[in-house]
Amino acid sequence: QVQLVESGGGLVQPGGSLRLSCAASTTIFSIFAMSWYRQAPGKQREWVGGITSGGTTTYADSVKGRFTISRENAKNTVYLQMNSLKPEDTATYYCYAPARGAWGQGTQVTVSS
Repeated sequence: QVQLVESGGGLVQPGGSLRLSCAASTTIFSIFAMSWYRQAPGKQREWVGGITSGGTTTYADSVKGRFTISRENAKNTVYLQMNSLKPEDTATYYCYAPARGAWGQGTQVTVSS
């Protein structure tokens, strides 16, 4: 059973940046592809982007060029660097390990002046 714990959310002004972290409770983290999702109030959960075990990244069009996913296998951690944040990025952000069907508990990101 893989457990995922997100951190790093908070309140930020439009145009600002945040870095989210997702720590996994497994020593075989390096073989997992990982994904980030988000869910805004009243909306369906949507895919933000993902990273393969080899480090290849893909992104939703809505965040491409602003968000960057990376991973640090030695720390069993995946990151989501979010720049040029917009109010419409406000959501609860979740990391997901598809191979294990495991979700984190989510971390809230609020973009507001």
